[in-house]
Parts: sequence; structure tokens; C-alpha cells
Amino acid sequence: MATRVLIGARSKTPFRLPTSRFLSISSISRFASTLVIAEHEGGSIKAPSLSAVEAAKSLDKENSISMLLAGSGPSLQEAAAHAVSCHPSVSKVLVADSDRFMHPLAEPWARLIQLVQQRENFSHIVAASGSFGKNILPRAAALLDVSPVTDVIEISESTKFVRPIYAGNALCTVRYTGAHPCMLTIRSTSFQVQPNSTDSKAHEAPISQVDLSTFEEDTIGKSQYVKLTSQESERPDLGNARVVVTGGRGLKSAENFKMLEKLAEKLSAAVGATRAAVDAGFVPNDLQVGQTGKIVAPELYLAFGVSGAIQHLAGMRDSKVIVAVNKDADAPIFQVADYGLVGNLFEVIPELLEKLPEKK
Repeated sequence: MATRVLIGARSKTPFRLPTSRFLSISSISRFASTLVIAEHEGGSIKAPSLSAVEAAKSLDKENSISMLLAGSGPSLQEAAAHAVSCHPSVSKVLVADSDRFMHPLAEPWARLIQLVQQRENFSHIVAASGSFGKNILPRAAALLDVSPVTDVIEISESTKFVRPIYAGNALCTVRYTGAHPCMLTIRSTSFQVQPNSTDSKAHEAPISQVDLSTFEEDTIGKSQYVKLTSQESERPDLGNARVVVTGGRGLKSAENFKMLEKLAEKLSAAVGATRAAVDAGFVPNDLQVGQTGKIVAPELYLAFGVSGAIQHLAGMRDSKVIVAVNKDADAPIFQVADYGLVGNLFEVIPELLEKLPEKK
């Protein structure tokens, strides 16, 4: 079967809308002080939270950055020990130790943020735009009577931000002129942490315990933790992988996705999927990449049988190199791909598996 290779330049600069104003109450203080809401797991600060610290650096040169951790038990203590040296820009680590924060439920966490803000009066509160931040920050913003700016991808000034709209096809510049604090969720893939910014033992921030004696919690919780289910895998985490191999509806079945998994193993890559593949039951929904799934920006993104719907492109268009394989030469995925191969994926993938060396 004949194949055609398409090599083209893609535009990474979506259409920009004029600056719009966001609220109109009072101005942000001259000197910024920022609280980063950190997510931790297994005694370590998660990478998206480190990206939130990186974003906070852009708010003001004299910015004082504090990191808030909450939870209980040894895991929290290990995370606090990691937090003090996780990033040289962190000047203080606030720790709230209570069983009420063992699970990331929105109600107690929002009350905690409200309590800390009332005491410390931060000018900004920042969280990563993942399920953790999206769940907690809006409720905390409501308690503090401010409107959050969500999914920020660029910080121009302490009150001026750029965020994508229309599934990333346009960028909107927003100026916040509201009351303290200015609350943000940031897209972690847009604020890459420099390698020398992590685990700096030369700098260790002090730890301060949050006084919870006046902590008020809703008498009746509106949500309840049931259980955590996750799939054990030796492959890298999809959100942080250097290489991502994604399959679309063109793979036709869950059985054919195993072929993609073998390719991912050889490349030490994470496996992703389009919404169409998830809806068809080929793979679980935690592998979905796109506007309603995970946002990824790997060094290499391989797309097999992916048509390129705008909702999917919104989740991977910031990838450094995009390679697409599709039998339809007019598939929209080729408009954003750096390299495109028009061919049958059921011939291409086995050939790749044959020619790629075994993982050592």
C-alpha cells in the first residue's frame, strides 16, 4: 500500500482577542504575596504544583511565595520535608495537619483557604488547573467573594493574564481589577519548571503550622470521600510523560489498543486516547487527552487514527513535536502536525514495533 509523508509547519499562535476587563472593585497591592495551593502524593509535591510556583514567580519580582499543604499522618510530614526545598522561590511552607484534609474534598479545603487568607492577606492565590485545583479554588473564591481567573497560560503583569478560549483557537487577555485576593488556576504545561529549580538543598523554607483552633467547617458535608481507584502501570504518568502515544477511533477496538501499548513500552511512553475512543469503551477515561480530559505537552506526541477534533487539539497542541498517522489525507490533525504519514495504522504500527529496538 502506498503512503504519503506530509511535513509542514504548524502555527502555535492562536488568534488573540483584545484585552478585556475583569471585575471593577479595587486594585491589587503594589507588592505581591502569593499562596500556592499544593497537591501532594506519596510524600512528594506533585509536578503541577511546582509549575504553579513557577507561575507565581512571574507575578512580581519582589513576590513572596508561600505554599499550603494539608493532610495528616506521615505522608504529610514527608511532603512538608520535600516542600521546604522543592523550589528556591518558596519562602514559607504552611502545613495544616488534620484528618479533615486527608482527602481533597472541596468543602474543608475551601474553608481552610478562607481561614489562611483572612490571617495572611495574600494578594494572589494560585493552583494548578487540574482536577484538584478546579475542584477547590472556585468554592474558595466564592467564600472570599472574588471571581477567579481560570486556565491561565501566560502572566504579563501581576493583574494581566492570557487564557485560551474556544478550545484554544483564540487567546483572551484579561486584566483583573477586583478585590484581594486575585485567584488563578494555571495550565501547568505552560509553566515548565527549570531542572535547577527543584530539590535545591541550599535553600530551605521554614515550616509554619496552621492554627486550626478557629477552623469552621460545614456541619453537614456536601460531598463524601468513597474510595480511590487507579490502574497500576509501569508506564509514565500521562500528564508528565516526555513521550505520549495516542490512539483514536481509528484503532476500532480495545484489542487493537494493546498494539499501541506495546509501542508505548518500547518508547517508554504514556498511552493516551481521544474522547471518541474512550466513549467507545476502548480504554478507561483517565487516558483521555483533550479539552475535557488531560492537557499534555510532551516532547514527542504520536497520534494514530486521530482525526484532530478541536476538543482534542486543545489538550495536546503545545507538544514540542507532533507526529500523526491517518489514512485520511484531509484529517485536521495534519494541520497541526510537524510530521504526517498518510497510511494504514494497522500496517504502520507493526512495522514500527518490528524496527524499534527492545527497551533495555
